[in-house]
Amino acid sequence: MKKTVSGLLAVSLLASAPWSSVLAEAPQTTYVNALEEKDGSLFNSESYDFLRFSKVGAELERIAKSSNRVKVEVGGTSADGHPLYVVTIADPKSGGKFGQNKALRNQMFKNPSKAQDWVKKNPDFKVPIMINGSIHGTEFVGSDAVIQLIERFATQNDSQTQKILGSNILIFNVVANPDGRVDATRFNSEGIDLNRDFITQSQPETQHTVDLITEWNPMVFLDTHGYVKNYAKNKQGLIEPCTPPHNPNYEYDLYNKWALGQAAAMESEIMKNKAGYTGTIYKEMVGTYVPQRDDSAGWDDYPPIFTPMYAMYHGAYGHTLEAPTNDEDGVKWMYDAVMGALQYATDNKDAMITDQIEMFKRGINFDHPFHADGFFPEAYVLPVDEKDPTVTEKAVNHLIQNGIEVVKASKAFTVEGKTYAKGSYIVDMAQAKAGLANTMLWDGEDITNDTPAMYDISAWSLPELWGFEADPVQTKVAVTAAKVNEVKGQGSVTGKGPFVIPNSSVKAVELVNTLLQQGVAVKRSEQGDFYVEAPANAISAAVKASGIQVKSGTVPAGAEKISSVKVALLEDGGIGKVQSHSGMNLALERLGFDVTELSPVEVAEAGLSGFDAFIYNGTESLISTNLSGANKEFGFQNAGQLGKFKANVDAFIADGGKYIAAGAGASRATKTLGLTTATVTTGGGNSNGIVSVDYDGTGITAGYGQDDYGFVYRPAWYTGVDADEVQAAFDDSDFFLAGHWKGNEAASGKPVIVRESDKDVTLIGLEPGFRDHTDYLFRLISNALYTK
Repeated sequence: MKKTVSGLLAVSLLASAPWSSVLAEAPQTTYVNALEEKDGSLFNSESYDFLRFSKVGAELERIAKSSNRVKVEVGGTSADGHPLYVVTIADPKSGGKFGQNKALRNQMFKNPSKAQDWVKKNPDFKVPIMINGSIHGTEFVGSDAVIQLIERFATQNDSQTQKILGSNILIFNVVANPDGRVDATRFNSEGIDLNRDFITQSQPETQHTVDLITEWNPMVFLDTHGYVKNYAKNKQGLIEPCTPPHNPNYEYDLYNKWALGQAAAMESEIMKNKAGYTGTIYKEMVGTYVPQRDDSAGWDDYPPIFTPMYAMYHGAYGHTLEAPTNDEDGVKWMYDAVMGALQYATDNKDAMITDQIEMFKRGINFDHPFHADGFFPEAYVLPVDEKDPTVTEKAVNHLIQNGIEVVKASKAFTVEGKTYAKGSYIVDMAQAKAGLANTMLWDGEDITNDTPAMYDISAWSLPELWGFEADPVQTKVAVTAAKVNEVKGQGSVTGKGPFVIPNSSVKAVELVNTLLQQGVAVKRSEQGDFYVEAPANAISAAVKASGIQVKSGTVPAGAEKISSVKVALLEDGGIGKVQSHSGMNLALERLGFDVTELSPVEVAEAGLSGFDAFIYNGTESLISTNLSGANKEFGFQNAGQLGKFKANVDAFIADGGKYIAAGAGASRATKTLGLTTATVTTGGGNSNGIVSVDYDGTGITAGYGQDDYGFVYRPAWYTGVDADEVQAAFDDSDFFLAGHWKGNEAASGKPVIVRESDKDVTLIGLEPGFRDHTDYLFRLISNALYTK
């Protein structure tokens, strides 16, 4: 739910009441000390006096006071507590029609044929268009252009403005990443690149944007970025659509029918105003770089992690717009590009909205003319683990929050020879957003041979990487079922004890850490399960909150008492514009560990005294003594600090401390530090995906088995480990399940988790904490922390 900034009750933006301005509060509500805001980033080659976030609220208030077309709202707060401003602009004369337009948006998902007929009979209807401002904090020009566009459409009365407002409702997510704008960083205060978070949706800013998209289902979605120049000679900036491969879960023919034309319209608007630019590259430009038109690979729209690509599953014609420079010319380029898109959408509104509705129509009718039969299953069935339903419940809530319909079976049923219990969840694929449902629930595919390069990840399966079962069935599921709006799980304690907590999920480990912090004694078996001999009333509150069903059992021989673990995590403050450790940090926090982020300098100067474990999960550049000027602040400040760092880590391990390296960069750094005798081999930087792993199933890999799942991102594996303890290896045949990894056969059967025989040093070639997405693998970290 959004709240109006003025504190008044929020009125639906499509209510039938006359349009009225809702004003922003005074700028002090931004919670920003203007003196702490950075003036720019060393990663930007140009700089200018961009609008500081602390002034955005006041600027919106000023504009809104002068217009009856504007609503300014706060849709939530960022990870660091900054307001997320939403501005909606519409022609107040059409206020009486808003109810009809809201009805159209609802009808699109219930009876799309009627919605298409309504469009033909009501040419004055309005379509929502959403403009997303600067999801990367250092790409300042996006939000500055958004502010200029807001002022224009709030106050101007020229014919083009009137025509666009006569056909559209404009929704501006003004600053999609306030934390990044304040700190002049690409990511938010949790270190997450928000434009990689749209399948996971781990961050409040991403969730806010998803809420806007699912509320409005915009016909066009424009995402403002920078900075791309000289990708092709004298073609400045970038405007999508993208190169192949295209995700097969799109109805791409409907998107592409209009996206390339809209890109050309944006380019035309920029070129029409060429005389107004001052920079040399702008004066010499002959157009913009349009990946689909001007290239063959390397800028794809395959994964749903990017904002516009995610919006496409909601029927939007999504475009990333990359301005060429970080200056006033870049702001103007972005402004012109958006104006070109708005004019094109206005000129082609009827046909574009008809095709958007056609996407939903295909889903509802289970009619996918450009997909092979069987690509979309009839349904997915999600059975529930009786002991630990938390993973499936998280998945169901996630699907619902994304506009996907889920039902719950009222009794047991059998489909394709398998019987499912009462309470199992069903996702019927005859629904409007079938493409989004399938891209979240399918296993994915190996696209290694389809393209030479990928822009980012190529596999993300929620069932495999979150750890729940989702069975695709090609037969209609016939069972009485009720629509699910939200799942609110609750744990319980049964019996007199001792009580068994299965090592089954993130929530289970979090429960264990909660009990340890409360002073409850816990033991752990070699198979990884946990045992509590306290009275039921001593643990019931924590168990109830966890969602786990805890029952009595027998403590096995050999189960050892565990204690709270104090973890130091090597912090990457932003080398290469990425916080490479941030996913691990979020994983540790969600698992309930006491974790402290320490920079390389802090480890070098203060050591690791007081910590039980030290985790390195990030770029090997963290121990480099030759960083660029932009990266210098995040690593060693002088060459001598590397020696101190190494000495302190050596002393920590010698004193019984636990060292864990996760990922290729950390593995190579561990070799540089002399902490392993293993030979570390890594795949290319373009390699990532879901793999089949043979886990030992005890100790560090407790709870995992043969032919189980793993995830790699720039994968690592090890040789020369005969004297070490091999805990897991890539499967020795066809182990690469989905993604993009050329030459993966070299890693077949090779060790991927090893532990040194003479010291507590563990190397993990997988990415168990990747971007807060790989929930299923988080327990590899907790296992390693608990295993003595």
